[in-house]
Formats: sequence, C-alpha cells, structure tokens
Amino acid sequence: MDRWQEVLSWVLQYYQVPEKLPPKVLELCVLLYSKMQEPGAVLEVASVWLQDPDNQGLPEYRALAELHLQRVLLPLGCWSEAEELVVGSAAFSEEQRLDALQAISTARQQQKHKHSDSEDWKLSQEGSSHKFLSLLMLLCRLWDSAVSHFLSLPFRKILLAALILCLVVVRFDPAASSLPFLCKLAQLFHWIRDALFSSLY
Repeated sequence: MDRWQEVLSWVLQYYQVPEKLPPKVLELCVLLYSKMQEPGAVLEVASVWLQDPDNQGLPEYRALAELHLQRVLLPLGCWSEAEELVVGSAAFSEEQRLDALQAISTARQQQKHKHSDSEDWKLSQEGSSHKFLSLLMLLCRLWDSAVSHFLSLPFRKILLAALILCLVVVRFDPAASSLPFLCKLAQLFHWIRDALFSSLY
C-alpha cells in the first residue's frame, strides 16, 4: 500500500524495544529501507539489536551483522562503526573479519574518489561559467562601444551614407531590385532629386 515509512514504527510499537525484534523481522526491515534508499531509518534500531548480548548468541546474528554492514553502515559512510562491529564481534571468523575490513577499506576509497571527482567537476563547472561570463562582459563592452560610437556620428551623415549604400546596391546588383524596400527607397530618392532639380530649373 506504499506505506513503507510506517513499517518500522509499527514494528517497534508491537515489540516495544529494538532488542526484542525477531531476526527475520529485523532482516526484512533492513532490506526494505535499504531498497527504498533510506538505510538511516534502521541504523539505530539495528545497532541496538546487534549490541544486545542475548542476540549475539543467535545463529542468525552473523548474517544480520553482515547485512547491517553491507546495506546500512557502508552506504551511510559509517566507517568507524563498521570497523567496530567487525573487530568487536565474535561471530566473525578471522577470514571473514579480514574480508569485511577489506570491503570497508574499498568502500571508503570509492567514496573518496567520488568526492574528489565531484569536487573536480564543480571546479570545472565554475571555471567554464566564469569564462562564459567574462566573454559575455567583453561582448557587452564591445557592443556599448559600437553603439556609442554610432550615436556620436551626426544623424545626417549616417542617413546619407545609408542612402548612398542602398543606391549603389540597387544600381550594381540587379537582383537587389527584387527587394521592395530598396526599390521604394530608390524611388523616393529619385522623387526627391526630381523635386529639388525641377524647382531649380
């Protein structure tokens, strides 16, 4: 019914204290919360259960200790608690203890590499964003300079230069006559010229 968050509280309400949880119930809780990527929810309950002397004599103790190590302590990065569990528990043989300590060391190195990789990625992202902002500021300065220079020129000179440029394009580029704007501009210029010269005549 998608109410997995309530499982642990319901179980504790029934059994009162974590030490009294049956091994199978605790195993199911660890697997559930680990699968839902919330291993921290069972960290305290499982630790209390494993520290209880009565539970340490159960045949399921070593399996639960390994499950707690792999599914809760290592994903949460609880290295000291993991080493304390492995070293201080009599349920592990010497070979199993060495394998568990090797697994803890490997997981710690992997997390360090992930942390350093994420730091490098953040630094590279900050560097690229800084370069982009610098380029954007440079383009803004160039644009402001061009606009200010353009506006500093007399308006009549700009208009005359644009008009001459349009006429040159219309005169020497036959394809430009297909542009209605240039044609209208050329007609307007011819009309102004005829009106000026006709008044002089």
